[in-house]
Amino acid sequence: MRQPAAAPTPTPKEHTLRHRKITNTSVELSELGFGASVIGNLHRVTPALDAAAAVEAAWDAGIRYFDTAPHYGLGLSEHRLGAALRDRPRNEYVISSKVGRLLVPNERPRGVDDEGFVVRDDLRRQWDFSRDGVLRSIEATLERTGLDRLDVVYLHDPDDHWRQAAEEAMPVLAELRDQGVIGAIGAGMNQSAMLARFLRDTAADVVMLAGRYTLLDQSALDDVLPAAQELDKSVVAVGVFNSGLLSLDRPAEGMKYDYRDAPPALVARALAIAEVCVAHGTTLPAAAIAFPYTHPHIINVTLGMRNAEQVARNAELHRRHIPEGLWEDLRAQGLIRSDVPAEKGYQRSSHCL
Repeated sequence: MRQPAAAPTPTPKEHTLRHRKITNTSVELSELGFGASVIGNLHRVTPALDAAAAVEAAWDAGIRYFDTAPHYGLGLSEHRLGAALRDRPRNEYVISSKVGRLLVPNERPRGVDDEGFVVRDDLRRQWDFSRDGVLRSIEATLERTGLDRLDVVYLHDPDDHWRQAAEEAMPVLAELRDQGVIGAIGAGMNQSAMLARFLRDTAADVVMLAGRYTLLDQSALDDVLPAAQELDKSVVAVGVFNSGLLSLDRPAEGMKYDYRDAPPALVARALAIAEVCVAHGTTLPAAAIAFPYTHPHIINVTLGMRNAEQVARNAELHRRHIPEGLWEDLRAQGLIRSDVPAEKGYQRSSHCL
């Protein structure tokens, strides 16, 4: 298990970010995380040099939490992230990966993966949340990354596999955690209801919540966030731009929302939120990154970053001061739910050292 270590002294070009612990574990995440799906050639090719430069820029920005998965580029993301981190001091960063999709030889390749990644399909994904599948998946991830251990392991999209995931996969992860092989365990999904079940009914320490606590969707307030608060467990927020609609200062027609073209009504709502942001001296994407921290049990926001330029932009957006009055105005105007926590949640650092 990863042991807490004193924060390293930054070199002149490095920044520092505040860290927060996954409750009831020794694992600490930097408040901003690096999502490595895009360096697995999500939607388009990311050159290897760009991927390596993105990880280096993330390190220099103070990011010390890196998330990947076998699913991302049929292992390409794990290969690239492991190579980029291999020479970094191992006790200075946290890496997470996922289980549930084994990579096996593809008997009928067509040339290109058909699940959103621009890679050859010599391998295919095979759903497997069994005890043996979990152990095989972790071993294969360690081989691909070349690293000695994983700090956090999530069950990946177990939507249609609750019974096996809860009764076989989570218990073996709990064994590995209790043996000190893994620091923390959980599940990652695009829905919040089942994540609440994982927090309530299994040994999960943390969940990765995709797109369900954002400026446009606060449905997690109905289930997983109350569970996290009641049980004193932690949540990592991803998908905070809702597939793109919240990523620009002024949203436009044709932008994506949850992987599809955004409906006009949602574009109009995003524009209305953007106007309130401007009135408070900030921008829509900066507010989108800051919003999850309104809930005290969300300890990290992880963003997909394809190159050094994207890292620099997201790190700068993360550092921006967001006036508390913004959330009050958005509640008053009915642009976010009235039950979004009014008290201060996790306070982000207002600047980097």
